[in-house]
Amino acid sequence: MFSGRLNLIDRPLSKGKSEVSLSAFSFLFSEMVQYSQTQVSNIGELERRLEDAGYSIGLRLLEMLCFRERNSKREIKLLDALKFVHSTVWKYLFGRQARDLEQSNAADDEYMISDSDLFVNKFISVPKDMGQLNCAAFVAGIVRGVLDSAGFPARVTAHFVPVPGQPRPKTTILMKFDASVLQRDSALPSG
Repeated sequence: MFSGRLNLIDRPLSKGKSEVSLSAFSFLFSEMVQYSQTQVSNIGELERRLEDAGYSIGLRLLEMLCFRERNSKREIKLLDALKFVHSTVWKYLFGRQARDLEQSNAADDEYMISDSDLFVNKFISVPKDMGQLNCAAFVAGIVRGVLDSAGFPARVTAHFVPVPGQPRPKTTILMKFDASVLQRDSALPSG
């Protein structure tokens, strides 16, 4: 009946073109920020809305990346999941690996991913009354969605950290994990 062609369901998923024009993304992202700004009354609410938008993306992103990049394999150890976010997720989102992945000196349940050049903060002009707005809350939401979907619930926030000698601060994504994650991780065999 059909001339040897595979139907849509039997065809393998192609990777497709994974790049979006930076100008198109910047325009859509700035429109999302402007729309969200009209719906809120302060910076905290705006950052929460951006984080929620990123969270819904992160939930779906893990499924897609695991299927395409890792043959549906998921990490079960915390450090391996963080390395996956630091490298694979970051590379998919920003075209390169994140600059730093560090564990907090103050607490065992806190990890940080730092990057000095996130374009979600680069092309946004912030009004004077919202001077401390950090649009990387959107990226923090994506990271929280990926971690939640992978079974590593955490509170994820974005912060500016001044860098001496640099005109722009670096962005740090702070992840504070639930105690259950650390308990589960310590119960797993190492290696």
